[in-house]
Amino acid sequence: MEILAQVRSGAPVERLLGHPRLPLVAGWDAERPTIRIWEYGDGQVREVGIVGADSAVYDDAIGYDRDRLTPSATWHPSEPLLVVAVGTGTTCWTPTATSAIDGLPPSEYREVAFSPDGRTLWLSPAGGEEGWESSIARDLASGATSIGPGWDTGIVGHPGGGLVSTLNSDQGATLVLFARDSGPVLRPLRRALILDCDGYEAPTFSPDGRHFAVRGNAYDNSLEVFEFPSLRRVLGMTLGRPCPGYPYPQEWLDEMNSWSRHNVVFGPVPGVLWIGTPEGVVVELTIDGEQVTEHQVLPGSAVTALTATATGALLVAGRDGELVLLSVGSAAPSEAATAAVTEFLAGTSEAADLDMDHLDLTDGTRTWQAGDLETVTEHSTGDPSWLRVRASMNQLA
Repeated sequence: MEILAQVRSGAPVERLLGHPRLPLVAGWDAERPTIRIWEYGDGQVREVGIVGADSAVYDDAIGYDRDRLTPSATWHPSEPLLVVAVGTGTTCWTPTATSAIDGLPPSEYREVAFSPDGRTLWLSPAGGEEGWESSIARDLASGATSIGPGWDTGIVGHPGGGLVSTLNSDQGATLVLFARDSGPVLRPLRRALILDCDGYEAPTFSPDGRHFAVRGNAYDNSLEVFEFPSLRRVLGMTLGRPCPGYPYPQEWLDEMNSWSRHNVVFGPVPGVLWIGTPEGVVVELTIDGEQVTEHQVLPGSAVTALTATATGALLVAGRDGELVLLSVGSAAPSEAATAAVTEFLAGTSEAADLDMDHLDLTDGTRTWQAGDLETVTEHSTGDPSWLRVRASMNQLA
């Protein structure tokens, strides 16, 4: 590991998002609904833009109130263009100008994403007459909008192309959905991963497409890694102490909150996951061999965010506003990612709707074909809460 550049930001950063192709990174200000943009290269990281500089501070907003105030942002897949949505406003940033995006249906958009070809802007929820279980797809060339299925936590492209992943959550369970990346509107597939409860972050894929990790959930600092295309769970852990149950002790809440929600990412080397800790350590975890190496990157300053960059480096943010650009190795392009997508698509089809009874589900260990959950009546204390609730409801019926 080599430090390529180090700089102090104007404010602590709680999330980072690297541009997929250009040396640009967006960062979420931890103190106010503001997005900062940095450019990196030649041993430097320098701020080149800001969206929402005049925003009021978050003050004591927590939970849902804080989520409503926190912006969503997405990079165009090839151009230096960032779209930021917060509340009822949607803004477009480029290196030369910042402007509002007009003509969108009125809604309080919580998530925004570009389609992999850059031609469509996806926003969620649709709101209005379409309700909160739908999304908006806007064709950027014509300005025309259409209605798509509901999604609520980022849209992430598979490195092999042809496939994207997103989340559809409620308090009982979260679906990790997969969809073809063609067409203006998302078309989720029948095969899906189901996770217990809600509160997860968007998946992060290994560059060879063989693994993806999901960070969450609302009640624990959980981290799970799954194989792709099998969706088999190969790793599950809790960062810090597991949830002790309600009422939550204050010391446990303090420890849980010390872990960043955006501290996990796959870097440029296949099968190597990077995890930031409250002690300023960046952990290098090799999935296949379960080998762990600790790197003292920010001694005495908690890691608040990290992201992979387009040049194959990591950018790490610290509690005191530090930004550290790290070289962590490289790997040659692999055809495995494309092959994994081809195999996945061959084993599934487009979903008629997102009702769990109509999907082919797995939790990484067990599987349920469409219709299987309608007859489940037995459960044990070790089953996820969504399955116990479903079995109990079937017993009553």
